Amino acid sequence: MGATPDNNKGRQLAEINVTPLVDVVLVLLIIFMVAAPMMKSGIDINLPKTSAGKPIEENKTVITLKKNGELLIDDKEIHPGIFEEKIKKIAKIKNEVFLQADQSVPYGKVIKLIGIMKKNGIENVSLVVNPIEEKNGKTGN
Repeated sequence: MGATPDNNKGRQLAEINVTPLVDVVLVLLIIFMVAAPMMKSGIDINLPKTSAGKPIEENKTVITLKKNGELLIDDKEIHPGIFEEKIKKIAKIKNEVFLQADQSVPYGKVIKLIGIMKKNGIENVSLVVNPIEEKNGKTGN
C-alpha cells in the first residue's frame, strides 16, 4: 500500500521553508559588502594638493577640520570644547593620527590643533593631502 495525499488530511505542515530567507539574506550581505567601502568618503572637504605623500593606512585615527570650523574624529562630529579630552583618550591607545584640513582653513588654526594634539600625547601627526596628477596620468610620490 503506497502513500497517498490523503494520509496527511487534517494535519498542518509544521516545517518552514528557509530557502527564500537564505536567498534574501545573501543578497543583502552582498549589497552591504559592496556599499560599505563607498560610505567612508562622506565628508565634504577640499584638501590641498601636493606631489608628495602616500595613502592613509587602515585603522588609523583621522581628524578632520572643515572650512566652517567643524571638528570630526573618524567621521564623527565633536564639539571643540571636548576635543582635548578625546585626544587624551586616543593618545592612551595610539600616538599617531592623520589630520586633514580644508585648504581654506587658516594656517594658524591648523597649527593650534596640532599643538593641542602634541600637548596631549600625540607624537606623530601626519597631514592628509590629495596627490597632484601628472600629465601622463601618474600621481606624484
